[in-house]
Amino acid sequence: MNYKRREFIKIGSNLAAGLALTPVACKLMPKQEADKIKTFGIQLYTLRDVIPNDPKGVLKQVADAGYKQIESYQHDKLGMFWGMSNTEFKKYLDDLGMTIVSSHCETDKDFEKKVAESAAIGMKYLIFPHEGPGKTIDDYKRYAEDFNKKGEICKKNGLRFAFHNHEYSFLPVNGEFPEDILIQNCDPSLVDFEIDLYWVVTAKQDPEAWLKKYKNRFRLCHIKDRIKGATERDASCMLGQGSIDYSKILKTAKENGMEYFIVEQERYDNTTPLDSMKADAEYLKKLEI
Repeated sequence: MNYKRREFIKIGSNLAAGLALTPVACKLMPKQEADKIKTFGIQLYTLRDVIPNDPKGVLKQVADAGYKQIESYQHDKLGMFWGMSNTEFKKYLDDLGMTIVSSHCETDKDFEKKVAESAAIGMKYLIFPHEGPGKTIDDYKRYAEDFNKKGEICKKNGLRFAFHNHEYSFLPVNGEFPEDILIQNCDPSLVDFEIDLYWVVTAKQDPEAWLKKYKNRFRLCHIKDRIKGATERDASCMLGQGSIDYSKILKTAKENGMEYFIVEQERYDNTTPLDSMKADAEYLKKLEI
């Protein structure tokens, strides 16, 4: 038997042995687990019916439910910090093991003061919650110009500015989508976007397509489900009970630069805000993406 033939037989024998062991090796390899959202927050507007009466007590229940991040909003009497100073609010959240990431706020009054107070406690974002709907594309270009100015103020203080959508910015105006106009005219070094996935679906748009189209522009998202078969505008429901496939959407969001996952719910049928808040947390703890 010559040298080449001996080597051929040897290689063939090794290959056969390797193939025979493949099933065993596969069984021994640890199964790759699906990813999960390890840290998520809640927009306090979800609890608007209860939090004004007992801010600290409600926040304690939020922490107990497993939320680690807070997105506040500006209450007409209690402000963004719920009757506390900015530092008192931060201290209380620290004691609960939570952080305030962001807040929706009115930007046309005392904006620089709000920026300074937010920056002083390490917040990441101030968010414009609602503008419009504009009647023309030029309206949205003006909104973008104003957002850039607000973003500049935030940037100087170590914050970011963001715009939160409703369904109207995903409905065409003269053949163009306002959300396109806003994103394309806002300076990415100054302005980010918080995508409310519920409102994108309500406008009959594909959230994943938008997330992919504008990679790294949507940094925060609102997560709320939509009642199956509902035709009305306001039809949010507890997570997991509606029609939105969040396992798929949030995976795409994470792959395209999403940093903050924030629960929000605006409607309660046969439940309470606190019970809904707890159920939404349990859903996200188990969700595989």
